Amino acid sequence: MEDCMDWLLYLPLGAGILSLAYAFVKTAWVVKQDPGSKKIQEIGKAIRSGAMAFLRREYKILVVIVAAVAVLLVFSEEGWGKLVAVSFLVGALFSALAGLIGMNAATLANTRTAHGAETGLVRALNIAFNGGSVMGLSVVGLAIIGLTGLLLIYSRIFGFDGETLNGLVLPIINGYSLGASSVALFARVGGGIFTKAADVGADLVGKVEAGIPEDDPRNPATIADNVGDNVGDVAGLGSDLCESYIGSIIGAMVLGGSLREVNLVLLPLMLAGVGIVASMIATFFVRTKEGGDPQRALNFGTIGASVLTLVAAYPLVIGLAPAEFGGGYSSRGIYIAIISGLIGGVVIGILTEYYTADGKKPVSEIAHQSSTGAATNIISGLGVGMMATGWPVVMLAIAIWFAFHFAGLYGIAIAAIGMLATTGIQLAVDAYGPIADNAGGLAEMSGMPHEVRERTDKLDAVGNTTAAIGKGFAIGSAALTALALFVAFKETAGITVIDVTEARVVIGVLIGGMLPYVFSSFIMGAVGRAAFTMIEEVRRQFREIKGVLDGTTKPDYVSCVDIATAAALKEMVVPGVGAVVIPVIVGYLGGAQMLGGLLVGVTVSGIMLALFMANAGGAWDNAKKHIEGGAYGGKGSDAHKAAVIGDTVGDPFKDTAGPAMDIIIKLMSVVSLVIASNIPH
Repeated sequence: MEDCMDWLLYLPLGAGILSLAYAFVKTAWVVKQDPGSKKIQEIGKAIRSGAMAFLRREYKILVVIVAAVAVLLVFSEEGWGKLVAVSFLVGALFSALAGLIGMNAATLANTRTAHGAETGLVRALNIAFNGGSVMGLSVVGLAIIGLTGLLLIYSRIFGFDGETLNGLVLPIINGYSLGASSVALFARVGGGIFTKAADVGADLVGKVEAGIPEDDPRNPATIADNVGDNVGDVAGLGSDLCESYIGSIIGAMVLGGSLREVNLVLLPLMLAGVGIVASMIATFFVRTKEGGDPQRALNFGTIGASVLTLVAAYPLVIGLAPAEFGGGYSSRGIYIAIISGLIGGVVIGILTEYYTADGKKPVSEIAHQSSTGAATNIISGLGVGMMATGWPVVMLAIAIWFAFHFAGLYGIAIAAIGMLATTGIQLAVDAYGPIADNAGGLAEMSGMPHEVRERTDKLDAVGNTTAAIGKGFAIGSAALTALALFVAFKETAGITVIDVTEARVVIGVLIGGMLPYVFSSFIMGAVGRAAFTMIEEVRRQFREIKGVLDGTTKPDYVSCVDIATAAALKEMVVPGVGAVVIPVIVGYLGGAQMLGGLLVGVTVSGIMLALFMANAGGAWDNAKKHIEGGAYGGKGSDAHKAAVIGDTVGDPFKDTAGPAMDIIIKLMSVVSLVIASNIPH
């Protein structure tokens, strides 16, 4: 029996290895493409050097924090603390590596995308998407290899029967999810602060005050802005989705273990492997013709991956899952739960596209309101963000109801797997955005023809929407994953009911509901403080360095990169440490009931806030793009200036505080799960 289980584990392991190999092939293809003129290569090298320098400094800090947490874990678990710490270190390493690989590919692809845009839109799209697919396939490959590898090693040591899995192996593997989540939060927050400090400084002083175009080489913050796209929207994003993917799988495995069914423990890994293969195949579906719609091509790829996953999942579920489990649920019920999660993710993506895409009513309304000033632009954008929480939450509720009705609590966890099974291509589409954005900046800074910038702007506008869709997708999956982890925490802690009439539970709920707002305030404040310093530096250079504004003297780009780096590394520590420490304090002082209340509050509050900020920020961004396309006076008009201010407000919403929320709720859930067996009841 154990040999059979081992054999089944080799299937997702093989899918992970195949995914990494395919990512290597994609990287080699990107490298072979023409990087363009000497000038564009010099600018690209500056962006790449700045991004790598930031990661080196960030990872030096993370090494200290990760090592400290690993030491604490050694003493937190009686008997098996060392193995939990090992799992934690592996998870942290693989999450960091996912971000590094993705950023390496993105900084190779940006110059080649810009040069490819000289030939046409199709070539530029192919290079940008293939560059993004390196990160997508690397993230899922690394995640599944690390998790399956640990499970194989620990099962060899302790055995593979249901009792051992549930009582020992799975609690040890929880450390893997904790490591990935910890690095993801620091990477997302640090990278987000960097990119938005640079972006805000470049926009407000360059476009609004000086009246020069976006990404103009005269702007001292423009290199830092493009570096930020990579450290925040690529490296941070890679770590973010890596931990989402791992968390959803582990949550389902723990619930499968609680049902004493080994096959239900293995099924999430098998479904993840199917999703990886489907994502690889679906990369061939992303095709368009010259003059075609890049958004449609990318949507075709993601929907194609979902269809392939559904087709392949049916025989897998029917063949592997028990015909009946958990007092009346069936294998067909599990398949319905997968469908509910997968369809839920697709529908949330479509809803996000409606609220954030150029040409849709919400964005057009914000652009229209910009004609009367920044205040009406901001009011309209806030309204769109608030409204955009409605239908996605309804869709989540429907998906949860179907999953629970047909497969119980395990079905909710499997629905999260269904939603994240195609992470490989979803992340490829998401990472395409910052590559296209960088390509536009390179085209502007190197003085390429106007039609090249038009093509990159078209790719970038689609990238804004794909990024918003990716964030909506991540938030939706975070809700399901957090719910699955919460149920796993409840099972591990031995709680039968969380009584909301008890004072300590209510206190936990209130504290949990408050935390996303406090964390968001700190992160937004960090962006504001860093942006203030950046703005002062850009103004100083315009004022004191003669020839910068007329283009006869080169600005000091390095100082702006240093300002953003220092601010990001300083400001990322408090929210990152807080998300890890607070559940521990609440759990040991207030007990499992109060900690359960905390998780309820932080999940509900965090999901709403994340949806609000992601959609408002995406809508503001594309409203600006809509005006830059010629509406309401075009670039330089009063409406454009108002839209730039709205976009500037939305930048930390959608790229820093918003994305951090879904990581925070999952990280706090994972921390709670790790300590569940040791806290007082």
